Amino acid sequence: MTVPAPVAHTITGMRLRSRVPRRLFAAAASAAVLAAGPGGLPSAAAAPQAREAGREDVVLSVPESRGSGKKVRIDASFFTSDASGVSGRRPAVLLAHGFGGSKESVREQAVELADRGYAVLTWSARGFGASGGRIGLNSPDREVEDVKHLLDWLAERPEVELDREGDPRAGVAGASYGGAVALLAAAHDDRVDAIAPQMTWWNLADALFPQRGSGAGDTGVFKKLWSGIFFTTGSASAGAQPPQDAGSGGGGPAPGGGDGAPARGPAAQGSAARGSAAQGPAGRGPKTQSGGADRADRAGGADGCGRFLPDLCAMYDRVAVAGKPDAEAVELLERSSPSSVADRIRVPALIMQGQGDSLFTLDQADAMARAVRDNGAPVAVDWFAGGHDGGDQEAARLRERTAVWFDRHLKQDRGVDTGPGFRVSRTGGVDSTNGRGVLRAATAARYPGLDGTDVRTVALEGGAQEVSNPPGGSPPAISSLPGLGSLSGGSGLSGLSGLGVGLSLDFPGQYARFDSEPLTEAVRVTGSPRVSLTVESDSPDAVLFAKLYDVGPDGRGQVLPQQLVSPLRVTDADREGGRTVRVSLPAVDHQVQAGHRLRLVVATTDLAYASPVGRAAHRISLADGAASVTVPSVPALRVAQEGLPWWVWGMPLGAVAVAAALLLTGRRSGAAGLRAPAPDPESAGVPLVIEGLTKRYARADDRYAVRDLSFRVERGQVLGLLGPNGAGKTTTLRMLMGLIRPDGGEIRVFGHAVRPGSPVLSRVGAFVEGSGFLPHLTGRANLDLYWRATGRPVQDAHLEEALEIAGLGEALDRAVRTYSQGMRQRLAIAQAMLGLPDLLILDEPTNGLDPPQIREMREVLIRYADTGRTVIVSSHLLAEVEQSCTHLVVMDRGRLVAAGPVAEIVGEGDTLFVGVPGAGRAEGPGGAGGWLEAALDKVADLPGVASVARTDDGLLVRLDGATAADLVAELVRAGVPVDRVGPHRRLEEAFLTLIGGTA
Repeated sequence: MTVPAPVAHTITGMRLRSRVPRRLFAAAASAAVLAAGPGGLPSAAAAPQAREAGREDVVLSVPESRGSGKKVRIDASFFTSDASGVSGRRPAVLLAHGFGGSKESVREQAVELADRGYAVLTWSARGFGASGGRIGLNSPDREVEDVKHLLDWLAERPEVELDREGDPRAGVAGASYGGAVALLAAAHDDRVDAIAPQMTWWNLADALFPQRGSGAGDTGVFKKLWSGIFFTTGSASAGAQPPQDAGSGGGGPAPGGGDGAPARGPAAQGSAARGSAAQGPAGRGPKTQSGGADRADRAGGADGCGRFLPDLCAMYDRVAVAGKPDAEAVELLERSSPSSVADRIRVPALIMQGQGDSLFTLDQADAMARAVRDNGAPVAVDWFAGGHDGGDQEAARLRERTAVWFDRHLKQDRGVDTGPGFRVSRTGGVDSTNGRGVLRAATAARYPGLDGTDVRTVALEGGAQEVSNPPGGSPPAISSLPGLGSLSGGSGLSGLSGLGVGLSLDFPGQYARFDSEPLTEAVRVTGSPRVSLTVESDSPDAVLFAKLYDVGPDGRGQVLPQQLVSPLRVTDADREGGRTVRVSLPAVDHQVQAGHRLRLVVATTDLAYASPVGRAAHRISLADGAASVTVPSVPALRVAQEGLPWWVWGMPLGAVAVAAALLLTGRRSGAAGLRAPAPDPESAGVPLVIEGLTKRYARADDRYAVRDLSFRVERGQVLGLLGPNGAGKTTTLRMLMGLIRPDGGEIRVFGHAVRPGSPVLSRVGAFVEGSGFLPHLTGRANLDLYWRATGRPVQDAHLEEALEIAGLGEALDRAVRTYSQGMRQRLAIAQAMLGLPDLLILDEPTNGLDPPQIREMREVLIRYADTGRTVIVSSHLLAEVEQSCTHLVVMDRGRLVAAGPVAEIVGEGDTLFVGVPGAGRAEGPGGAGGWLEAALDKVADLPGVASVARTDDGLLVRLDGATAADLVAELVRAGVPVDRVGPHRRLEEAFLTLIGGTA
């Protein structure tokens, strides 16, 4: 196929990345031609001449709309590379950017794909960068038609592989705005062979007016904050710099750059400057014959539409005032929606959607996946951790998965593993080395949909409740806050909620609440929970917001998963008896721990959405016969196991030695006729009581390893035993295990005095000073051997339960010599847990571990204590102890320095540090002083706040009854960006204070 007459391209410059100088390259090429002799030069079709690796900037002149004679310029860049060894034709990839970005936003990904052996074409969409025209929100007659011309251009390139004449082998990828054009291009042009859309929309009308069409006459609820960001960004004067969409960089959450960082350097400058309307003499864009028309079109200030097409401006003006869409608005938005051409998307699709995304939620990706699958094409779904609201965007991982997807479906490499059909990123705690959340992959072979593959019904309690919509819809409740993720360094509210920090806010009188009983076991929610409500109102339309909280055991610490809420508009709510509606709650992947409650809250307001301005009263109740919430799950999702710490496999043989020593010393003590004191019935339920414990060094009457040590450990605690080197920690643990005798004092385990070989030690599992395995045996064989050495019945081993806690998986049946250090540590912890001891003792378990292994060990210990058992850990890693332990015992020079809960040891538990970016900047232009001081006054006046002080990098707030959630919610309402919340003093400071800085 030849390039249509209206489409022309001009090479405007080339930046070569090859290290071979141009003259040397030209000389080598000339020599090759001369050596070939007459007639020796092969045709371009048979063997294309090799190009130097580099970037070629081009401009396409395309019709303003399908069939129009007016022209618009499209600024593009073409990337190829010889890094992969490919010198001939290769598949092509079109990379689209996000809203507010430009071709420079995806340059890094373009270079990566080029080095991987692809011909990559990036371009600035209409209204952005140096491209002309106006924004049509991926109009099929404009932006989607542009992709057809880009494919035409690629078909003429000698570097691009063709399926047939005029048909390049091509894939399309992009995030957000760019993701939608990938889907639409696949529907409108059958030359697209594979797509990889990321955090984008399926139906734009449904995305901006959620729950639209959920009931008779329902028009949905206007997502006013996100819509305002969308439209005011594009409607600003054409000379203004547009902030970039979260997806503009192929996955970055923040305005500006592609990886969550503000744009910097020449690329950013080009994006901003080329976003202006007037290019003028100093304009950066290359001139074309249609350049003047482009500049006039881009100026567009007379109609107030900025860079948007006038019909989009008019549509937004109407819906923003009305708070709901009219039929014309829905039709306009659906024309730019892949859902309108769902039956025509028949190519392999990798769908990557963010869990922390209140703009394009997971139900949009669910609809994409179902449509592509129904059309018979391969589909994979990836729920990554971030999204438009912030969080970890996993940019590098998603770029790599996109490349692998194209390797399989464009290069047709059948040996490539494209990954699981369904992948979910889950928070695995906090990395103690940098304070960031750690992610783990849960995978299943097939995407199950938002209903999951298994459901559980959780009963809710609460009668009918009266709530009101306040006049003016103010003050509104808070759930998500668009844009806050970028203000707080990219973490966002959803990222904080993933770490168990609740920041939502509901006002009394504006919400109904329904609670479950404490859960008897943990529940993993994967999908969209559902509940039936009956709504009676004095208004024909009742606008409500439903959300499902995870509430801690104390009833106060509630977390709104991903800060997501389901809006609903209930029509005819004023009829007799009201209306019963089935509500789909936000789709999430969230673990609710045993002992926690589920709390359904139905509010009348939300800051991110449009609420009626008139006062209204509603009566909300759980529907008759359905006083419960249906929770979906996907049991087939399995979390990828990472290597366990070295100590997990060092423990087994050490435990074998301990067991053997116990047996031998027990026999000797029996033979010697030594008797332990009688059991103490009052402490029979207490795992450990130490009183006056003393141990002198050998042949020294006045030098003590441990002196007058006393403390007590209760069930369910994870106790951290801390102290500098030489504090007596290991000596204490060895006495506790009966390995050495104390010189004074007493140790009782469950009321029984400890002596070498005491029967009560069968209730203790330990790893003290290393362990070992027989390397030629499997992990299972090593555990069997150890258990037989104890002489206890096989049925008492509880092998499967211990293995489930330790998470060994299939590695258990491999020879130990094939284990990584982490797997050996898993085996060791499993050995210590054999018999499910009521008291588990670990001495320096994290020595030699990397951060992921340390995190894994933390999770193992917390899970074990959650079963009602007790764990004692001796460790020098104070940050890790602070995260995993509930209580502490601090020793120094053999003596007890402090004992008690972590919060008490750390001290100042009522004082919080709130990190605020820019808090230390000076007053005046660009400084944070003015607004921060105003916010301080507001917070200081809050009930339950005793005092507020400003530091160089944040705020110190002393609470007097208020909760952390109340505090952060008020800061957010006051416009203060919050990037972290925690105790004022860390354990390290407290520890050094207690021991006098001798650590």
